[in-house]
Amino acid sequence: MAPVYHRPENALKRAEELCGVGQHSAALQLLLEIILAKRSRSTPINTLQPIILKFVDLCVDLRKSKAVKEGLHQFKNISQNITVSSIELVIKRFIDQADLKVTEAQAKADKISAHDIEDLEATETPESVIMSTVSGEDNKDRTDREVVTPWLRFLWEAYRTALDILRNNARLELLYQTVANRAFDFCLKYSRKTEFRRLCELLRQHLNTATKYSHQSYAINLNDPETLQRHLDTRFVQLNVADHLELWQEAFRSIEDIYNLLATSKKPPKTHMMANYYEKLAKIFAVGENYLFHAASWNKYYSNMRTNKNLTEEEHQQMASKVLISALAIPIITTSKARGFMENDEAKSKVLRLSHLLRVQRPPTREVLLREALNKNIISRVKPELRELYNILEVQFHPLSICNKIEPIMKSLAENPDLEKYVKPLHQVVFTRLLQQLSQVYTTIRIDTVAQLAAFTAPHAYDAHTIEKFIMAGCKKGELSIRVNHQTQTLTFESDAFAASKGTISTGPRLQSLPSEQMRLQLTRLANRLDTAVALIDPTIAQRRRDSKNATVLDALRSLKEEYKNNKTRRLLIEKKKEIKENEQIQKDLEDNTRRIKIQQEEQEAEARRLEEQARIREEKRKADLIEKQKAADRQIILSGLTQIVDEDIENLNNAELIEIRTKKANQEKQEHAIKLKTLSKKLDHQERALRLEEIPLLKNDYENQRKLDKGIHTVSARVKLETAKSKYEEAMIMKARMLHMQADAIALKTQLQLQRDQDGRAAIEEMQEKIEKAKRARVREIIESQIQARQKHIEEEEEQMRKEEEERLSQERKEEEERLKSEKKALEDAEYAERKKKLDEQLEKQRERERLAEQKIINSKSSSSPSVDNTWSKVTPNKDIPKETASSNKYVPRHLRNAESQPKPALSQNERTERAPESNRDRESSSWSKKEPTTQPSTSTSTPGKYVPPRLPTGSDPIKPAGKDCDVESNEGEPVSSFQSYTAEGDNLAKQSDYIKAIEAFSK
Repeated sequence: MAPVYHRPENALKRAEELCGVGQHSAALQLLLEIILAKRSRSTPINTLQPIILKFVDLCVDLRKSKAVKEGLHQFKNISQNITVSSIELVIKRFIDQADLKVTEAQAKADKISAHDIEDLEATETPESVIMSTVSGEDNKDRTDREVVTPWLRFLWEAYRTALDILRNNARLELLYQTVANRAFDFCLKYSRKTEFRRLCELLRQHLNTATKYSHQSYAINLNDPETLQRHLDTRFVQLNVADHLELWQEAFRSIEDIYNLLATSKKPPKTHMMANYYEKLAKIFAVGENYLFHAASWNKYYSNMRTNKNLTEEEHQQMASKVLISALAIPIITTSKARGFMENDEAKSKVLRLSHLLRVQRPPTREVLLREALNKNIISRVKPELRELYNILEVQFHPLSICNKIEPIMKSLAENPDLEKYVKPLHQVVFTRLLQQLSQVYTTIRIDTVAQLAAFTAPHAYDAHTIEKFIMAGCKKGELSIRVNHQTQTLTFESDAFAASKGTISTGPRLQSLPSEQMRLQLTRLANRLDTAVALIDPTIAQRRRDSKNATVLDALRSLKEEYKNNKTRRLLIEKKKEIKENEQIQKDLEDNTRRIKIQQEEQEAEARRLEEQARIREEKRKADLIEKQKAADRQIILSGLTQIVDEDIENLNNAELIEIRTKKANQEKQEHAIKLKTLSKKLDHQERALRLEEIPLLKNDYENQRKLDKGIHTVSARVKLETAKSKYEEAMIMKARMLHMQADAIALKTQLQLQRDQDGRAAIEEMQEKIEKAKRARVREIIESQIQARQKHIEEEEEQMRKEEEERLSQERKEEEERLKSEKKALEDAEYAERKKKLDEQLEKQRERERLAEQKIINSKSSSSPSVDNTWSKVTPNKDIPKETASSNKYVPRHLRNAESQPKPALSQNERTERAPESNRDRESSSWSKKEPTTQPSTSTSTPGKYVPPRLPTGSDPIKPAGKDCDVESNEGEPVSSFQSYTAEGDNLAKQSDYIKAIEAFSK
């Protein structure tokens, strides 16, 4: 059977009926089904709000945390796109009801505990003794666990549910922060440490989720200053609660959360917030016994609070005392808990992390903190005993009495609850100073003597074992160099002349320099003395140094203006780039916001259209239902008037016939009613006429009686008025007679007052006129001075403008002169280059002419030595084919064929092998070369037909690189090129590369 769906309008009434008979669970289930039903999504919020409020009340009464979470999530999804006020109302109601139940449970538990005590004089009852042996709890604890704890658990679940519903929604951000603050108050009020840790982790998860899903609609924007400030306020409340609950790890995590939020904030934080931040950070470091960062936190706190004008002198003194004593209490030799700082990379990263939490760039040190205390004039504000403590530890040198002098100060510090925690680390600092000062005076000392010098009161007394342990820790850290001799019970202070300096050892009061410092400064002292001797031998060296220094200063001054101008230009450029970047970022943010707003508007419009469509459908359905109901009601009304008249079957008649019958009946009733009214009106007319005839004589008698009564009243009132006026006149005359005696005095007093007022008025007028004249003269003088200043300013501006124009003109002339000189220099260089090129071309042409003549001469000599010459020439064979008798004959042998047997063939490149491949094929086909036709290249010599003319490279052609020395190569056409041509080509190539010296050498070959 399908479940019955109740309409939302009837569900609330049905739930109240079920609650009235004690069925609260059934009522809760009914309302939950209504809220989770799909039909409820289109239900108006005004109708659904009373249902959800009743649902929340039932869930609180029955402690149904899971059901209320499911229902509130569903109600949020329904109403968040329409209105958020309903969600806020429901969440507040939910939290208030849960908190009220916890209060009632506590009152009930207290009442139960009071009623359980039967005998107020009896300290323990037998039952309580037996229960105490079984359990460590008393009666109140057991009562609270049974009555109050379930409601506390439900209230905690209520806070978690509310925060989960309100998270990452910009429209519910205010309520989210309010609920978070109330959750912190809950943890603080009931000392719920575990729940506080879970709450802090829950808020961190919500913040990370908001950063991850910031692109969603209605998501919070952490770039908004107001949103970020609200999150910061919540984190500071979290930090304060962690401080009150003494949860220092959570307090440190809260500090990190605040630091991360401050890093993303574009606005500077408020001063009082940062003061609270540093104060809590100082407490955390004090609990961890990290005295270095504890002192640095107090220093930052005082820097923020010292500008507050509302602080009294006593508060200033208290803060300055904490800053100084925390800096003095920093151990010179680190203790076991602080051991490990700055020893490895992990420790350095931790120190750097803590420094970032303090918002400083470098890790603080004891010397830096004390120096800052001196620079801020803190010493003058602290208490006298703390000022004396600083002098003893950091200024005076007294190793034998340091402990005795400090002991009274330690007693006074131990009595102060705010400064008591610094007593233990101060004893360590005092003992360290004692050992340092003893090391400068003694070489060997007995351990019992050191124990007597370090005679502190219990519980800070140092025995031999404690002294040895402390010394071993200092030696292990490299802060001390002491050897313990157990046989003689002595301490030996060793001093290594080549040991590196330690910052902690070198600080503080000293009697003499350490051996390591003396060794380290020996070369420095020698250099200074040699410099003094050189200055005495040659006094001109000092003068030359001063001249060099003056020249350097002058050069620096000359370049200062240019550097200033460059720096100014660079700064302007950086600012411009920064401004452009900021504008781009602003534009990007605006585009993102516009896109987000557009998406939200589209979603809202789509949701509005959906709601309008649903409303239209509901309205049409409602109108149709109303029409049907109206028709049924009209028919019922018609039938109600015809039941006693119509005898036929009324069910078979339609509405028109019924209306016609009803109309006829109504007309008949109307006619009968008109006849009755006419008869009744006639009867009333006769009755009214008779009444008026009887009334006339009675009215006349009444008028006469009233006239007589009014006349008597008027006579009596006139007589009383006359007597009253006469008595007043007599009294006035008596008063006049009395006043005439004082008339002269009154006139004299009036005249005196009038004269006095006239004199005061004239004096005031004269004074005012004098002030006006002075103001006029001052105004005239001011106008004249302003005109003179304006004229002088105008003259200076004109002079400045003329100076700028003159500088611009000179700068322009210098630029033009430089350009002219450059152009002239370039023209001279071009002319010199053309002249050199012309000479080289002439030399090249002469060299080519000589080569041509030499080749022609060789050819002629060959032709004259051979009596029978064929029209064809044999191609020159490779070196291996040349006969041996060629070298010994009297014939001319070319240079590339000489010593062919002893010289190896040059290696050919891949390109040359490719180009010569076809020629090699021809060599294999015939043993001699056929005669080549003369090239069309122009030549100055005359060649006879049938004779071979060696080809020449054109002047503008690309040179051919020779394959090797004293050997021929082939041209692009496959013809052999002589060594002369190869050197000529090499010279042309070098000439094109402007290497004229090597080109001339190539031509000379």
